[in-house]
Amino acid sequence: MHTSDGAHLLSTNERQNYQGILLTRHCFDSQNRYQIHYWLATQQGPIKLVVNKQQSTFFVIESEADKAVRTLAKANIQYEEKALQLKDFHQQNVVAFYFQSLKQHYAAISELEASGIEVLEGDIRLPDRYLMERFIYSNIECTGYLSSEPGHLTLQQAQLKPSESLRGSIALSVLSIDIECAYDGELYSIGIQGTGKLGDIALVLMVGQEQPCDDVNIHWCQDEKALITAFIAQIQLNDPDILIGWNVVNFDCRILLKRAEYLGIRLAIARDNSVPKMRQARDDSNQSFISIAGRVVIDGIDALKVATYHFESFALDNVAHALLGRGKLVDDNENRMDEITHDFHHNKTKLARYNLEDCQLVSDIFVHTKLLDFLLLRSELTGLELDRVGGSVAAFTNLYLPKLHRAGYVAPNLPPGGGLVNPGGYVMESQPGLYENVIVLDFKSLYPSIIRTFKIDPMGLIEGLKAPDKAIEGFKDAYFSRDQHFLPDIITALWQQRDEAKKDKDSARSQAIKIIMNSFYGVLGSGGCRFYDTRLASSITLRGHQIMQQTAKWIEQDGYKVIYGDTDSTFVWLDGIEQSEVAAIGIELQDKINTLWRVKLHDDDNLQSALEIEFETHFQRFLMPTIRGTEKGSKKRYAGTKLSQDGSTELIFKGLETVRSDWTELAREFQNKLYQLVFDGDDPISYIQQTIEALQSGQKDKLLVYRKRLRRKLASYVKNVPPHVRAARIADEHNAALGRPLQYQNKAWIQYVLTVNGPEPKQFIQSPLDYQHYIDKQIKPIAEGILPFIGLNFEKINNPQLSLF
Repeated sequence: MHTSDGAHLLSTNERQNYQGILLTRHCFDSQNRYQIHYWLATQQGPIKLVVNKQQSTFFVIESEADKAVRTLAKANIQYEEKALQLKDFHQQNVVAFYFQSLKQHYAAISELEASGIEVLEGDIRLPDRYLMERFIYSNIECTGYLSSEPGHLTLQQAQLKPSESLRGSIALSVLSIDIECAYDGELYSIGIQGTGKLGDIALVLMVGQEQPCDDVNIHWCQDEKALITAFIAQIQLNDPDILIGWNVVNFDCRILLKRAEYLGIRLAIARDNSVPKMRQARDDSNQSFISIAGRVVIDGIDALKVATYHFESFALDNVAHALLGRGKLVDDNENRMDEITHDFHHNKTKLARYNLEDCQLVSDIFVHTKLLDFLLLRSELTGLELDRVGGSVAAFTNLYLPKLHRAGYVAPNLPPGGGLVNPGGYVMESQPGLYENVIVLDFKSLYPSIIRTFKIDPMGLIEGLKAPDKAIEGFKDAYFSRDQHFLPDIITALWQQRDEAKKDKDSARSQAIKIIMNSFYGVLGSGGCRFYDTRLASSITLRGHQIMQQTAKWIEQDGYKVIYGDTDSTFVWLDGIEQSEVAAIGIELQDKINTLWRVKLHDDDNLQSALEIEFETHFQRFLMPTIRGTEKGSKKRYAGTKLSQDGSTELIFKGLETVRSDWTELAREFQNKLYQLVFDGDDPISYIQQTIEALQSGQKDKLLVYRKRLRRKLASYVKNVPPHVRAARIADEHNAALGRPLQYQNKAWIQYVLTVNGPEPKQFIQSPLDYQHYIDKQIKPIAEGILPFIGLNFEKINNPQLSLF
């Protein structure tokens, strides 16, 4: 028995049942009909699911249906039309149009939009719609008929439904890969490390004649073509579910594909022996995306950013030192490529160690941060692909759209022009000063709790406007239905799961849920979301303003001073309170405010409060600085000391130089020490003078490097040419003179110093450093941010001939 695509069914006629975790999804035309392939990881190994006889759909307003029919008939596009009991958000009935192929679907959209007919939900991909309409996220139970294909099981005529969580019951195989190459992309070696079908592997494929090496397993290849062929064989032999790396898509995969094409090799590393497909982002980000049938490629940099990790630099060496306490075996600097090329020609075993250690570093970072657990949980909760970068809008759509359809609505399209700007979070005018005993009261997930409490919801808005007398009033003329909504219940379910995760000390799950919940406000306020409405976002943020202002009033009615408030945090000065009494007062205020909100919301609007404020932090010493050059208090900038869990004192900075990526190590070192001295009550004068003397004598030269990002192509800086751009142009002039590739033409990070002749790149310093610049622009601003609060003046300290007081 054969299927329509020629695969051979096994002899049994019984449908087989499997459970698995979704890896990849693909949709394409086969014989002018849709075919969907889903790849699962199961206890029995990888399985390809073939879903046939599916149609894509979009919707047209009923009043334009006849015009749409004429347009499609004229274009000779095949379709089916069906009137449904669905409306758009303007209460207009819609008609569904169905298509049997990708080609017909997109041709129809093009023709209708050219005729001025609005197409609703035309951008929902069929593989995504098939899953979301069945409330399938990442855990799948499927049935179908087994067919034989080399290397894997295939389930024909597959039918899918959601399964219970399979985390822990199915072990995903993960290989870390890393390439080393010349400036022009010619491959030197490929490192492979991790666990595949055959067990653990730690191998370097290296071009060259065999050499003895006791500590690294090296497979020697005659030439680059043999290297790529060996890599393909290793991937197919070890059969990983997931490939990980560092900048692995934009760099490693892109170069592998280019070199394979150049050498006439099919890079057949997919589970069906197909070649990966790579596409470029439509914006100016230089981001690439790769699709490999049956295998997921996860970039460590993107994954860390999705999990809300922040580093001054996402270079592997920097992140590895920050997380693991170790780094690369070759310095991660501008001359690294020269060293790699030298080692390839003169010390291949050293290069192999370096190559494999890069693979190991990436694997260890994934383990240390539980990145894969986090991504699996995100997928399990929202249906996002494991390798999805960002995805807040897609996550919201996956969760919300099928519920909306069952309530009788179709979703709107993206707002024209990207939508309007929405009000930001509440920021109170601060009271500058140097304080003792400041506590911080934080609302727990304020925006999600506002959504829950005030029933803020896209469909709830539409239904609330139909009966405003019975609805909950929002902002900007918004009204929300008390009982017809989905988002408050979605968030409540996530909230309960997060509480369970915290109870179980499951940090990965807790973090995944927190990120998802907190993203929903941003989604509703984003012009990139089909459910964008300024009334939704404003009803969240402006309600937040109201809540923060009322909370501050209640605190001050109790005789305490609120010195600052920011989005969901209230800073309270407990003037004259003994340090031993601070915690009790913090808990007392927390409990009182939560009770006041429960009573107020019940009495005023008959609402059940989901607002919950927590006593989070006690700053023993706290600085709220002024805006430079004024006496007005700053915003989103402060510093303080608090006790950490181990009993030591922790120095905290927010928005000040030590946490800014474009300040030097000198600034960070100086600010940390100066603030610690002031907070401890010690005299900082001697330290300031010694720092300036050491700077001027050249002892601090290694700390004077700026690091800044070129956010545009180098040639696009014309009228305004800042220092880092000038340094980048000098660097590339030197690179060209040395016969090296240009590094900074198409966005990059540049390291540079300020000299008496202006900015110069770190790797090509030719002039004396401008020490006065660093005093005026790095030392002085930091000192002037805190010294006035203890009655000192930087200029007098810097010039001993002046009186210090």
